[in-house]
Parts: sequence; structure tokens; C-alpha cells
Amino acid sequence: MKPRISMIALAVVDLDRSIAFYEDGLGFPKMASPPDVAFFNLNGTWLGLSNRDALARDATVSPEGSGYNGFNLAHNVASAAEVDAVVEQARSAGATIVKPAQNASWGGYHGYFQDPDGHLWEVAFNPFAWVGPEDEDA
Repeated sequence: MKPRISMIALAVVDLDRSIAFYEDGLGFPKMASPPDVAFFNLNGTWLGLSNRDALARDATVSPEGSGYNGFNLAHNVASAAEVDAVVEQARSAGATIVKPAQNASWGGYHGYFQDPDGHLWEVAFNPFAWVGPEDEDA
């Protein structure tokens, strides 16, 4: 198997609310999608939003769950100021800030927010790592 993540699927309670959060609030570009799912282009991968019960039923697992799900999504940016801006954009879009942006023990700068369904996102500036193709000319 070649290592790659093609799509991240998030189970949501209210699809319309989550579409508004990601598309209108965070500015994620929505792709053409079937009526019961929403796909967003993430520059090399997709984010898919689906009804929690339907996604659990498709995977043949229980839709129940709470607290830390054992993973979080990370969005790396090119500066500490950009971390502040993205965390503020998420807050303005309705996210819950669970850890305000601050210096990290590993030498970077980061903060955490939860989307309307409690999915945890870290926004980080890592001065020791390359962020992505859009930053090659920076």
C-alpha cells in the first residue's frame, strides 16, 4: 500500500450546519456533491461530511461516541500570525476554542478548536517543517 490519505470523512449531526461552518465560515471550497454528503477540496485530499448515523451504518459500527476520538486534524500554516488568524476565523465561524493559540512545548506555535460536531482541529506553525507547495516561493 502506498501511504496516502485520499479523503477524510467526518460524521456530522446536522449536514447543513456543518456545510455552512466549513464553506462559509472557514472558506473551504465545496465540490459538486450528492445531496446527503458534502465534499471539499483540500489541496491534495478531500474532506467529506456525512450524517453520523448513515456513516456509522455504512461502516457497520455504533454511531455513539464522545470525548476524544483518538485523533485530531491538523492544519499547518506559515507563521504564528497566521495561526492567530485561522483560530480567530474558526471562532467567528462558530468553533469552540479549546486551546487558545500559544507557544508550543516543541518550539512552534499552535491552538486547538472544535467544529460544531466536536471534531478537534489543531492549527500550527512549525518553524522546523515545510508547510506545503503553496509556500515554495515564500
